[in-house]
Amino acid sequence: MLLPNRLQKGDTVGVIAPAGPPNQKNLHQALTFLEELGLNVKLGRYVDSKYGYLAGTDDERLHDFHEMIENPKIQGIFFARGGYGTGRIAANIDYELIKQYPKIIWGYSDITYLHTAMRQATGLVTFHGPMVATDMVNKQFDEKTRIMFNQLFTPTELHYTEAYSPLSTLVEGRSRGQIVGGNLSLIVSTLGTPFEIDMKDKLLLIEDIGEMPYRVDSMLNQLVLAGKLQQVTGIIIGDFANAETGDKPSLSLEEVFRHYFGNLGCPVMSGFKIGHCFPHFAIPLGVEGTLDTKSKTLIVDPGVQ
Repeated sequence: MLLPNRLQKGDTVGVIAPAGPPNQKNLHQALTFLEELGLNVKLGRYVDSKYGYLAGTDDERLHDFHEMIENPKIQGIFFARGGYGTGRIAANIDYELIKQYPKIIWGYSDITYLHTAMRQATGLVTFHGPMVATDMVNKQFDEKTRIMFNQLFTPTELHYTEAYSPLSTLVEGRSRGQIVGGNLSLIVSTLGTPFEIDMKDKLLLIEDIGEMPYRVDSMLNQLVLAGKLQQVTGIIIGDFANAETGDKPSLSLEEVFRHYFGNLGCPVMSGFKIGHCFPHFAIPLGVEGTLDTKSKTLIVDPGVQ
């Protein structure tokens, strides 16, 4: 495990778009929040580029990422938005460069692919948290969400309890392990690639948006058939936003979860406000955590040093 250094007031952070193109008005408005944290901001050279549904060509997005990593004046990297595209650049990332210049890396959704690739190639702890152009200007960007950025300035053991949101136990138990995962559809997209997610003895976090129960069923079935879910030590079910079933006959998400998780023999708890939601409980990935269904808590080790 490689912990990045904490941020200090006056540090400079980079903002880049490795996936979809951000709304430029929203992006520039959102920089105010980072500045209120006491940070200076440097935008990537190609953050305003567009290439169809991508924020620039693969080479342009890769250039911005490498430039921010190797710049010693940049102490952290925040991603502008998700969408699609990080899987296209994963194979060409210079992972030795990341080992040489480890720093805070923050984002979620499509960024799940990068979180997984970087952790498994370098051991770097990265952060699953709100993004600049899509979240920091949202009217629902609340105080609970804002407070989560404090963990970047001071090593903090995070405690998720029902004071944050109601939690439901699907399978009882207590376990400890390294927290991995993120967006379910991106997790599944790593299967059969050099970046296939390692779930052995891990606490698996899953969340998603706009996926109906039959789609979630399909993805969990694929993880079972690939022998992945049977390896986990616990499952943290985050937010599954906009999982409407419409008028078609459907199983509920809880029924789907119980079908795939009920016989795994490890603790499973749902209701965590982690994902495409507000408040958004941001957590480091790659650190140890403890999931306890009796006390209904998730305790997460600090993500910075």
